[in-house]
Amino acid sequence: MQPHESIRHAIESADGPAIVAFLTAGYPDRGRFLADLEAVAKAADAVEIGVPFSDPMADGVTIQRSSRSAIEQGVSLRWILDELERRDYALPAPVLLMSYLNPLLAFGYDALAARAAESGVSGFIVPDLPFEESGPLREALASRGLALVQLVTPATPPERLEALCRASSGFVYAVTRTGITGSGALPAELESYLAAVKAASPLPVCAGFGVREPAQVAEIGRHVDGVIVGSALVEVLERGEDPAAFLAALRGR
Repeated sequence: MQPHESIRHAIESADGPAIVAFLTAGYPDRGRFLADLEAVAKAADAVEIGVPFSDPMADGVTIQRSSRSAIEQGVSLRWILDELERRDYALPAPVLLMSYLNPLLAFGYDALAARAAESGVSGFIVPDLPFEESGPLREALASRGLALVQLVTPATPPERLEALCRASSGFVYAVTRTGITGSGALPAELESYLAAVKAASPLPVCAGFGVREPAQVAEIGRHVDGVIVGSALVEVLERGEDPAAFLAALRGR
């Protein structure tokens, strides 16, 4: 099974809506990164590892704060890949890196794809990469069997929505609302929006931005294949609480 196929398989095999869990690499404690990652991977169906960046323009205050702290601790894209590669055990859920474009460009696409594959990464999410400019990165990742997940929003026009869904791999990331991560109520038109994304996508659809409560997971999960949980989980780790218990509670267990 190719790495990008493992993402789709994990989401489609979930018991109920899949949980895609986000944590910022090296936050709150760089020394606990692999332990935190393993704990989250045991409780989630797929994991997004946030690559800290100095200007995370799509993220709210929680992930901004976590990125700044991780950078101050010396966390970088290269460090993350080194940490992942030194594992002597397999994670129970596929791992994606969520990164802004600059660190990927600085690393070099071909070198990045090779190191990511060696480190057990299955795909990437790049929120500031324009679709029209995504070809070189997509080709480099595809040469190693890695996914490039596309994001869509409630403001995405129908024709562009179809193009993004066709170009995605692993799953399609449906942002539940316009704005930044971490806060805000789910929009009234959520059901019709997610129905449109599902109709356009040949892949599983996972939706996120602002998910914090079991009721939100249940509501979103009625319409798509998975739910993405970010800022709320980062805050759980920040407080030193059990991420597995939090994710189980989100599933209503």
